[in-house]
Amino acid sequence: MDKKRLGIILSELENIITRGIEGDVVELGCYIGTTSLFIRRILDRLDSNKSFHAYDSFAGLPAKTIEDASVIGSDFKGGELKTSKRELIRNFKKAGLQPPTIRKAWFNELKPYDLPDSIAFAFIDSDFYRSIVDSLNLVWPRLARDGVVIVDDFMRSHLPGATRAVNDFFSNKPAKVRHRSNLALICKDN
Repeated sequence: MDKKRLGIILSELENIITRGIEGDVVELGCYIGTTSLFIRRILDRLDSNKSFHAYDSFAGLPAKTIEDASVIGSDFKGGELKTSKRELIRNFKKAGLQPPTIRKAWFNELKPYDLPDSIAFAFIDSDFYRSIVDSLNLVWPRLARDGVVIVDDFMRSHLPGATRAVNDFFSNKPAKVRHRSNLALICKDN
């Protein structure tokens, strides 16, 4: 995660909190918690009462599908980015921060009740087409009015599945999709 994208993510989260948008915060694809730690710091700094939930398989990436094929190269492969829930918790403890509520599962195994009833902010960093679509299927129906979903790797040529997933998912939904620094920022069009 580069500084510019991280700055956009945190700015959007801060905006959600300061505007008083109802709902909790979720991150799908937290890996070792690099972005998670910054999300927690913003929640703590703004004394937010929003609960924070992080989801990951901790088993590495799933296999790619045809929608993930790129002529430019092959960033990430199935099984890469494997870590453990324990490592994520350890990183929070080292930073002196309260870990989020953590759920270990593949995104296609999660059920709607595994996520908060109302979501104000969602960060999806699941790299591949199917994982992003599965994540959006869980998050979108629970997104609060004026809430925001951010999908990482949008318009990134090495990971075309992210762009395809966002475009396919929102092709028939009332949503406003903005593109900034390989991030898709999505709000419901109310």
